[in-house]
Amino acid sequence: MSMKSDEQKRGKAYLVGAGPGDAGLLTIKGMKLLSQADVVIYDRLASPRILSYAPRNAEFIYVGKTAGRHAVSQDAINHLIVSKAQENKMVVRLKGGDPFIFGRGGEEAQVLAQAGIPFEIVPGVSSSIAAPAYAGIPLTHRAHAACVTLITGHRKFGVDEIDVNWEGLAKSNGTLVFLMGMTNLPNIVSQLTQHGLSAQTPAAVVQWGTTARQKTVTGVLSDIVQRVKDAGLTSPAVIVVGTVVGLRETIQWFEKRPLFGRRILVTRSREQASELVELLEEKGAECIELPAISVVPVQDAQTTERIVSAFCGESKVQWVVFTSVNAVRCFFELCFANGLDMRAFGGVRFAVIGSGTANALSAYHLKPDLIPTTFDAEGLVEAFKTLGVQNQHILIPKAEKTRDVLVNGLKALGARVEPVTVYENVMPVLAEDVLEALSQKVDVVTFTSSSTVKNLSALLPSHVKERLISHTKAACIGPVTGQTARAMGFDVAIQPDTATISALVKAIEEFFCPKG
Repeated sequence: MSMKSDEQKRGKAYLVGAGPGDAGLLTIKGMKLLSQADVVIYDRLASPRILSYAPRNAEFIYVGKTAGRHAVSQDAINHLIVSKAQENKMVVRLKGGDPFIFGRGGEEAQVLAQAGIPFEIVPGVSSSIAAPAYAGIPLTHRAHAACVTLITGHRKFGVDEIDVNWEGLAKSNGTLVFLMGMTNLPNIVSQLTQHGLSAQTPAAVVQWGTTARQKTVTGVLSDIVQRVKDAGLTSPAVIVVGTVVGLRETIQWFEKRPLFGRRILVTRSREQASELVELLEEKGAECIELPAISVVPVQDAQTTERIVSAFCGESKVQWVVFTSVNAVRCFFELCFANGLDMRAFGGVRFAVIGSGTANALSAYHLKPDLIPTTFDAEGLVEAFKTLGVQNQHILIPKAEKTRDVLVNGLKALGARVEPVTVYENVMPVLAEDVLEALSQKVDVVTFTSSSTVKNLSALLPSHVKERLISHTKAACIGPVTGQTARAMGFDVAIQPDTATISALVKAIEEFFCPKG
């Protein structure tokens, strides 16, 4: 689906619902629009993960609001959307939940229409539906409620707003859902009971619904205010009133996952983090992404000449050895960009370290001829000993700075080894929102290479690093990475027997939820 037509080039705005917090609840259309946006205007409740779908060179403008403090006034937001579209830009106004469910999307659409700016509305999953569902509370049920009423919880702030019909709500015999009502919770309870709703009516408050920070408190109208206060719940939260709340005891599911509530720092490069993050989030963890490595392909003329000649020259390569997913990706990108195609690899055999690297190779319709049983350089050298590589030409695409174990080991076997640097690991810039996230407790920090350990140590301010080392367990993918982490002072409590991402996630789960 291509969004940038000739008509759009004159400027167009999209009011996109970002969903309630779980990045997986973003719609496909919303994701595709984000991927082509020139400007992203977003608010507080949009998941930071969702912003990663937008181009890196897009303009990101935060206009979020919290209770009692508006970062940018609504009039200013309206003007911003219009002015950016008038610059002939594709503007995505990213709104938490659904734009038209108490999101003031209707007002923004009116302003766009008045300014003559083309626009579209992309609905999102509203927290009014999603938060109760993730808490195990169905809003309708044949034995409990045949209707649902959605009510804004902060009344009355303006003389132009329509007041709530409390008597009608109290007599509705359906489920009542209040959004943005935490500050007003005592008043909501008081109004409902004063207008005839039983004080024994079940009620629930779901904070940060659909995220790993979700917390649910249940009770009845007579005690829900005190229960919420005792639990320390704050905004954002959804309030549910009705007998359907009682079903949570039977069908709650989200908060039962093995890593629910655990906060895990993922230091993998942005290009590689998705698999690890997705597996951890499936188990219920809250992931903080801090790419400690940024992968930059090497594109100098000398490197290109060496690789091309290795496949087209007189002494053609007999083996190509890959030690990482990044090496696979950068190597083939470089080959294809310089005139080589799959015919160049005819007769060439491939060796890889690890199943993840093997999967990366399979993306190019190639299967490895050799995978060691131990996923490290030492294991690969041992595997080559049985093959006899005397005088064979072996190419090793690698990072700029790597251990010499593999190169020296293969040379000792008599091979003609040609290491070639196809990428370098550089240190990225530390984002402010990550520092803010690290101010809270972190249960585990994951390391998938020694470089991630060293770069994280260099990236973090000393007081943040000291707190992380003192209070956080380290999960390392293999023994070399674990050794580096220990040398930096980390408590390496988790290390799988097999150096794969899936094994790392399983080891983290078993650490917190031991079998038996």
